[in-house]
Amino acid sequence: MRYLITIIWSLILGQVVGFLGSALTSTSYDFTLTTICSFIVAIIVIAIGSITYPDKKQTH
Repeated sequence: MRYLITIIWSLILGQVVGFLGSALTSTSYDFTLTTICSFIVAIIVIAIGSITYPDKKQTH
């Protein structure tokens, strides 16, 4: 469930950043490119989160 929430928030925030970036640079807003970039960033964030936090099953 946390992966789904991460992807949804990444897509929402990515669209906002993409829209503002296109407005500031006076270029056209491309929904498809922004969605793909947001999805890639979400996958990277999920991968970093999975790598950095150890499993709870490990006990000493």
